[in-house]
Amino acid sequence: MNKRKETITRAMAELLEIPKDLVLDLPKITIIGTNELYLENHKGIIGHSGECLRISLTRGYMEIDGENLEIKALMPDDMTITGEIRAVKFLD
Repeated sequence: MNKRKETITRAMAELLEIPKDLVLDLPKITIIGTNELYLENHKGIIGHSGECLRISLTRGYMEIDGENLEIKALMPDDMTITGEIRAVKFLD
């Protein structure tokens, strides 16, 4: 049932030309070079170390791998991460 609701919501967003990240609460990521990442629509931090950062999303979580990873700004819906970013993975 949840899958069907998502399909209908996605179709309505396309029909009305509304950004999907707003309607479906999807994460929006902006990466600047390999040293800065800006993330919108997160649900909180699961774990953090200098080499790995796990962030909860609406569906699953994402993992950022790198060196000297640091959370520079943290707001309820967005965050800025700096450091040497090597990989970004999405996991269920």
